Amino acid sequence: MWQDFLVGVALVLVFEGVLPFLSPSRYRETLTLAAQMNDKTMRAIGLASMSAGVVVLHLVRS
Repeated sequence: MWQDFLVGVALVLVFEGVLPFLSPSRYRETLTLAAQMNDKTMRAIGLASMSAGVVVLHLVRS
């Protein structure tokens, strides 16, 4: 189980690093826009992201 967890963490780090590597200026703009969002919008985005992750994980594991 720990191996699967660490693989997941490693993949998150890889995906998180793609945009700053490919386009640092666009990444900076995206962070600026995210900082200007209100809490409700950020929570909705977080919930949608977690839900999509759970669905994908369920599909992969079944």
